[in-house]
Amino acid sequence: MRRRYLPVGVFGAVLVTALIAWRAASARLVQDIPVAEPIVVTKAFTSRTDRLRRNETLTHMFARHNVDGVELLQLVAAARPHGLDPRRVTTTQRFTFRYVIGEEIPNQVRTRIDDDAFLQLDRDTLGEWTGELDTIEWEVVRERVSGVIGSSLNDAIHAAIPDSILPYGQRDRLIWNVAEDVYGWVIDFYRDLRPGDGFYLLYERLTSSAGDVRYGRLLAASIETIGRANTAYVVSDDANRNVYYDAEGRSLRRAFLRYPVQFRRISGGFGRRFHPILQRYRAHLGTDYAADPGTPIFATADGVVSRAGRWGGYGTVVTIDHPKAVETRYAHMVRVTRGIRPGVRVTQGQIIGYVGMTGLATGYHVHYEFLKNGRQVDSRSVDMGDGEPVSDDMRPLFEVTRAAYDRLLAEPSHRGVVAGS
Repeated sequence: MRRRYLPVGVFGAVLVTALIAWRAASARLVQDIPVAEPIVVTKAFTSRTDRLRRNETLTHMFARHNVDGVELLQLVAAARPHGLDPRRVTTTQRFTFRYVIGEEIPNQVRTRIDDDAFLQLDRDTLGEWTGELDTIEWEVVRERVSGVIGSSLNDAIHAAIPDSILPYGQRDRLIWNVAEDVYGWVIDFYRDLRPGDGFYLLYERLTSSAGDVRYGRLLAASIETIGRANTAYVVSDDANRNVYYDAEGRSLRRAFLRYPVQFRRISGGFGRRFHPILQRYRAHLGTDYAADPGTPIFATADGVVSRAGRWGGYGTVVTIDHPKAVETRYAHMVRVTRGIRPGVRVTQGQIIGYVGMTGLATGYHVHYEFLKNGRQVDSRSVDMGDGEPVSDDMRPLFEVTRAAYDRLLAEPSHRGVVAGS
């Protein structure tokens, strides 16, 4: 078969035509591609973090950043409406100063004002400062933890919850909430627990957009003591306070707390003992709770202060009169809380003083006495009675809440966002 070839002139014309068409199509394609606006860097920034040093005020710190005089007054005036009180700033509060490179005065200052917001202060080109709050978002997650008690509930909870779920300090908040705020009236965690007792806790874990992880509140719990399950369920009352009830709907709250302080150990029980200072045997008519110096001491019940100050071997002491001829004494304080004096009415859980070792004491502790009709009795053996039952109006809500929390406590594991409750 004979091949046919295009004449050279015709071939060249076709090639030129194709080239023209390709260039036209390419031009249309380039035109159709969206082109972003060029990025022009007009300002570059650098940041410095600072905080108050020892014996400093905000004036000293801001002076290091060339904000002083009238301009500092304007900045403080812009900050005050958003919650920054210069008198309450501590050495732990951090401030971030943003500078335009090449300029000596910052054009922005940010600081964490509370759990829920950052305060941002901006400086305009005229040197005027304005402030606004940058809200921190929190997410509430339910967490369930269970375990078996060995030496103590404290050690068992720390072992059961890793740092990735709750940091150590937040686990301490959970433990104190369980031991004092929820079960503090009904369980003596030093005498009632036995190795092998089990526990189940359902609690709220809070995470923030700023990277914080915190303990929220206990939702429900079951703790075994001597073969008995001690249950707790939270219900919010009309004042939106957390109230805890047992499975029968009886309040766990009693007239008296079992402990007056967040203590490390019981260093002396009720009864006869050898006194370390007097060097002889004598009756020990109270319970000694060893704690770090300066730890707050709480009133164990509502009452009226009858004594506050120095009193012989008690050292610095506070005594409180309660209904039904009951008196409580809190001895060896380093100092009494301001405003606590005879005749003042106090409420359960109110701070009345701080741990010390005044009087006849060899270590930091609170000597706590419980007197009925003028006679000391062992506070750890006092029958605190039954709690008030849930009201008829709240009974339906309690029943639904208890059933829901029982299901969650029974699950082998649970994690989910709480939508209310």
